[in-house]
Amino acid sequence: MKTVVRKINPGHFQDEELQEACCILQEGGLVAFPTETVYGLGGDALSPEASYKIYHAKGRPSDNPLIVHIADLKGLYDLVLDVSPEALRLAEEFWPGPLTMIFPKKENVPMATTGGLPTVAVRMPSHPVARGLIRCSGIYVAAPSANLSGRPSPTKAEHVIEDMDGRIDMILDSGPVGIGIESTILDMTADVPLILRPGYITEDMVRKVAGSVAIDPAVAAKAPKENIVAKAPGMKYRHYAPHGQMVIVEGKPEAVAKKINDLVKEKESERKKAAVIATEETKGMYGCKEVYSIGSRKSEGSIAAGMYGILRQMDTIGAEYIFAESFAEDTLGQAIMNRMLKAAGYHRIKVWRGTFMKHYDQVLFVCTANTFLSPVAEGIYRYNAPGWMPKGISRGLVVLFEEPINPKCNLLLTKNNYDISGHNQSRQLTEEDLTEESLILTMTLSEKVKLIEQFEHEENVYTIGEFVGEDTDIVVPGSGEDEKYRECFEELVLRVNKVIGKLEKLYKEI
Repeated sequence: MKTVVRKINPGHFQDEELQEACCILQEGGLVAFPTETVYGLGGDALSPEASYKIYHAKGRPSDNPLIVHIADLKGLYDLVLDVSPEALRLAEEFWPGPLTMIFPKKENVPMATTGGLPTVAVRMPSHPVARGLIRCSGIYVAAPSANLSGRPSPTKAEHVIEDMDGRIDMILDSGPVGIGIESTILDMTADVPLILRPGYITEDMVRKVAGSVAIDPAVAAKAPKENIVAKAPGMKYRHYAPHGQMVIVEGKPEAVAKKINDLVKEKESERKKAAVIATEETKGMYGCKEVYSIGSRKSEGSIAAGMYGILRQMDTIGAEYIFAESFAEDTLGQAIMNRMLKAAGYHRIKVWRGTFMKHYDQVLFVCTANTFLSPVAEGIYRYNAPGWMPKGISRGLVVLFEEPINPKCNLLLTKNNYDISGHNQSRQLTEEDLTEESLILTMTLSEKVKLIEQFEHEENVYTIGEFVGEDTDIVVPGSGEDEKYRECFEELVLRVNKVIGKLEKLYKEI
């Protein structure tokens, strides 16, 4: 098969320029095209034969669902059985854009497109060429990323040509994409919207529209999960991987640089080609020749946009070993690390260790209702803890229904410039929150006892006072006096800062 490449100016094109591509889709062929996230490999979503061609061209397992791309809301109603008011609010806010939602499918959507599932993943891209192609062809377009299965996703037409030349009918070349990382996937068949794949639309952004959101445990996992039924692309198989063996190195910047420099020297002494993936801020800390910047830590968007290109560049230079820095898993960083860990096959090294037997990935502050004490502790920790330290979150032992954070809590946080904008509703503590790598700090001894009775990992649980050498609990004031709340707040500030100080002393570089 000869693959035709057509250049389309995304800022100025006529529908006539898309006619050849439209005919290919209408006749059951495959066309790669740009979206705002990555380049997609498109075929007729309602044709089982076209879906089979997509799987074959990519070398993709047939139980890995495809995403159906639409140009307007009519397409959503044509494909799915039920659209909730919640889903409509999300569509109004984020479509066209990098959000995919999963719904119960109608019978006209073939199982070949959905990976054998009774649900269908749908999104409305914002890229003008993508929307023009869908509209002009009159077809709903099933389109995974236009790369060989397991390879880094394509953010330029050149990447598509590398993987797909001779495998598909046509490539529409509109230059580099804007975002560079795949869409967020939400399962709308769950009790609350469930993130199956993090992306540009973050957890906090979804929560502000939907009110509630949860994250699938497979997303938060630091290691591959076995026996996953893949409800969304990217959940089950290794993805985004360069040919070389990749390792993520975590810790303070100086410790990471020292460890990576040592690892590179070790591989070079074995006559192996090693490369480093760093950032604009840290690339000067490495003494080896092959150092590549993925972007700036001041702009997560630049890291997302540069990530797949850098991973492909590792193959271009023939890197046998790749050592990459890690990134904070907040906002867009969660999506970045999700891809980086999969690209590395979950291989990672932690380069700080103190008197703890293990490294903590998060500090979890717990109180009874999660409306005052633990959210305040979270806000203080997030504001004052250095970026290399474990992330801070908070939860409640008894949250029968989500309710707003205590107004006095919000007022005190705002006055003191602490930000908990991502935590404006109380959240119930669950088993998924209590990993073996969580440091869990309760406000009172009774909360500690209740928590240990309900969950495992007793060795991780302290009262916040116990952890910092204090012998008193912190409790919500019995009266509503502002002065009592202020005193409680100030005591929390002191204790949380002691937690930060103790962690800084205990963690020392290997």
